[in-house]
Amino acid sequence: MKVVVFEDEKLASERLIELIQELRPNAEILASLKSVEAGLMWLQNNEEPDLIVSDIQLLDGSSFEIFNQQPIKCLVIFTTAYDEYAIKAFQVNSVDYLLKPIQKQKLENALQKYDERTSSSSSQSLDIDKIREAIQGSNVQYKSRFLVKYGQRIKAIPVEQIAYFYSQDKLTYLVTFEGKKLPLDQTLEELETVLNPDNYFRVNRKFIVHFDSVSDIHPYFKGRVKLDLQPESGEDIVISSDKTPLFKQWLDQ
Repeated sequence: MKVVVFEDEKLASERLIELIQELRPNAEILASLKSVEAGLMWLQNNEEPDLIVSDIQLLDGSSFEIFNQQPIKCLVIFTTAYDEYAIKAFQVNSVDYLLKPIQKQKLENALQKYDERTSSSSSQSLDIDKIREAIQGSNVQYKSRFLVKYGQRIKAIPVEQIAYFYSQDKLTYLVTFEGKKLPLDQTLEELETVLNPDNYFRVNRKFIVHFDSVSDIHPYFKGRVKLDLQPESGEDIVISSDKTPLFKQWLDQ
């Protein structure tokens, strides 16, 4: 069994590989990759593995972006920090999922399902759209406001007032359309699960932007684009060549 792992946390990746090799000594780990860009490049340049074990959230975006751009026939076991509403998603096409932290018995159960699927004569392709729709379905509660510290007070900021979110020095901030910068307790990864994807898009590792905050888009090197935001961010905001088509689709919806 040839396995590829998509996981952006080093310790989590090492633990997962250790468990796979313990449960399936014949497993060959072909690669452990941290980002959408690296995962896409690997699949485009190598023979498809038997199994992919993939975290949903990688360094530069969702692993769904990989499978959207590079359709695959092999089975996928997802790992995720999402709560019970994700269960519905991973019942689609019998795709299995593991809630973090990964438990040995849960992984064994998932691998047994892999064995059963591969020994069956029937096969189904991975339907990422259905999985995404299930995750983003009626059970998801998008945030309508965020509590932030405002001087000596706690204030609720309606999500409609937020132009973008960004991380800096391991801290997260929101910036309102009026230009106010306020600290948040959530990480960008956590924010992605509670923001309406129709309105917000994670353009890179540091920024999640609102549709109305994008004032200009400039062609950049090697198929990438560069954004100007309003209010100004004071940073160069570059979208990778792999994510640029998805960003343009989002703008054009």
